[in-house]
Amino acid sequence: MKPVWVIDDDKSIRWVFEKALTRENIEFKSFVSAQDALTALNSSVPQVVVSDIRMPGASGLDLLQRLKADHPEVPVIVMTAYSDLESAVAAFQGGAFEYLPKPFDVNHAVELIRRALDESMRQTESAEDSTPAPEILGQAPSMQEVFRAIGRLAHSHATVLITGESGTGKELVARALHRHSPRSTKPFIAINTAAIPKDLLESELFGHERGAFTGAQAMRRGRFEQADAGTLFLDEIGDMPAELQTRLLRVLSDGQFYRVGGHQPIKANVRVIAATHQDLDLRVKQGLFREDLYHRLNVIRLRLPPMRERREDIALLAKFFLLKSARDLGVEPKRLSEAALRHLSAQDLPGNVRQLENLCHWLTVMAPGMNVDVTDLPPELRGETAASSELNWLLALEREVDLSFGRGEHGIIDQLSRDFERTLIAKALQHTGGRRIEAATLLGLGRNTLTRKIQELGLEEKSTTTTS
Repeated sequence: MKPVWVIDDDKSIRWVFEKALTRENIEFKSFVSAQDALTALNSSVPQVVVSDIRMPGASGLDLLQRLKADHPEVPVIVMTAYSDLESAVAAFQGGAFEYLPKPFDVNHAVELIRRALDESMRQTESAEDSTPAPEILGQAPSMQEVFRAIGRLAHSHATVLITGESGTGKELVARALHRHSPRSTKPFIAINTAAIPKDLLESELFGHERGAFTGAQAMRRGRFEQADAGTLFLDEIGDMPAELQTRLLRVLSDGQFYRVGGHQPIKANVRVIAATHQDLDLRVKQGLFREDLYHRLNVIRLRLPPMRERREDIALLAKFFLLKSARDLGVEPKRLSEAALRHLSAQDLPGNVRQLENLCHWLTVMAPGMNVDVTDLPPELRGETAASSELNWLLALEREVDLSFGRGEHGIIDQLSRDFERTLIAKALQHTGGRRIEAATLLGLGRNTLTRKIQELGLEEKSTTTTS
């Protein structure tokens, strides 16, 4: 639990609270001014605040206003003299939890703080339950740079070009840019320019007038109009046909467009965010993408890293997607073993975040147990080569050693060596149909040595007396 903050310029008041809270084993932090508390809010958040109203400099009401704006779940108890009733009323109107009149009874003050603590804990639990899941996760330095860029662009209207391989989350970043922009209350309209037939794309983007072409029985607003005052996300812009590249360039240059079959210009108050997995520099050189449009789109460029460049995020993302899939399906969430996580972190995951999300959904449905190991992964991720088979059994051995040490076991090498020999010999005998001479040859052992080990390991019943 976070500390209770006590803010009062009167040293004796702070001393009373410090003694009372220490006696009640309640963690606290004292401030001599509201400004000091406001500064501290930049790096930490209290569980409950107890603050005087009238202090030199910033007032308790200023602090209350900031807390209710940034941390509405934090209860604020305001202290005020009986003669300061107007301030108390203002505090309640500002969202104060309770007010404590001066002079006050210490026991009553502690009781109020305990009530506020209970309320704060309920508010925190409720907030955690209702907080929407984060759309973008990442601790890797490359993703932190993306987050910083989104933050820097929070108040910008600039056109943004997002590049990255398929499945890296380009639309999620576009939505985040919109959500943190001045246009956040206006529409976010997304269109995949590669998924719409060439002859329909123009109408989809710019709309059409009635009778503009066969089948156009009514006027239709296009995506640019639908996104008015908001954001238009043009995905896979690198695949846009040449003639539409010209029309898009005109919109970005002039700020207006015409519906198909229309003669009246329409103002385009739209922020454009484009995305592509293509190398636009190369497509420009190949004459497949207009250079002037490229420069119009490439005002701010964000590159999303593939999973192979942010392997440290695989565990974080996998846990999130397993929880999400379990919640969607109404089941208990599966858990990836350490060996499975190490194995996944060694994969390139060409489908990137989308592939990892699909994998976690598959595991939620298909994995037999609650703990997912390497052997529970799909065949294409387990790998069927000799090298991957070697990796798998070594990972399993590592896991067994970790578990043994975790159980506080000692001298495990003898037991593991016996298990290792028992497995090798049993499989060799199974492969040869119980013929010991052949099994000994496969294992590189003498016949007498093999016979002795069979007896020592209790494998007599699994072999035959066949010697030829």
